[in-house]
Amino acid sequence: MTNKESEITLGMLNAVHGNSNITQRSVAGELGIALGLANSYLKRCIKKGLIKVKQAPANRYAYYLTPQGFAEKTRLTSEYLSQGFLFFRQARNQCGQIIQFCTEHGWNRIAFHGLTDMAEIATLCASEFGVKIVGIVDNSSKIKTYAGVPIVGQVSELAEIDVIIITDMGNPQSSYDKMITVLPAERVLAPAILNINRSDISQDGVRL
Repeated sequence: MTNKESEITLGMLNAVHGNSNITQRSVAGELGIALGLANSYLKRCIKKGLIKVKQAPANRYAYYLTPQGFAEKTRLTSEYLSQGFLFFRQARNQCGQIIQFCTEHGWNRIAFHGLTDMAEIATLCASEFGVKIVGIVDNSSKIKTYAGVPIVGQVSELAEIDVIIITDMGNPQSSYDKMITVLPAERVLAPAILNINRSDISQDGVRL
């Protein structure tokens, strides 16, 4: 299964474990997926023997995890947590490399683009170096500061910056493409884990 398929399957198993009287519509809402997709995954889980269905009064259905379903839920949970720890280690390492690169070039006024877990990790890394986080650009944020750093909607709202680091995890390519119209491309950096498409990629995990 792909990561997305595993995530939906785990969400389905968790939902059934938490409430045997769930409906396909409630699962779809809980997982943030279309009703048809929820129906498809539920049928798939039933066919694989992970979920058992019984008819309940008033033409309703009750869903239960089978022993195989419990085992699969445990496996997927362990896999999900392992991937999370792996992501954190990779992101922290790559953000640290980027910020070290900035200090070596005298770029000490840094901004992030995207208020995400990646920005949080980069903030932790920045605290280990003598750099100043001028701000975080995120026009969808409902908060105005994070860890004492101002959050703005546009780069133009920030004081002078030396470099911007892409920390947008939703659509990093779009953020990168937008930022290189504002700053020189060599001043727009990103962790390699975000898979931004550009040709000038160093060999140390940092996209420069």
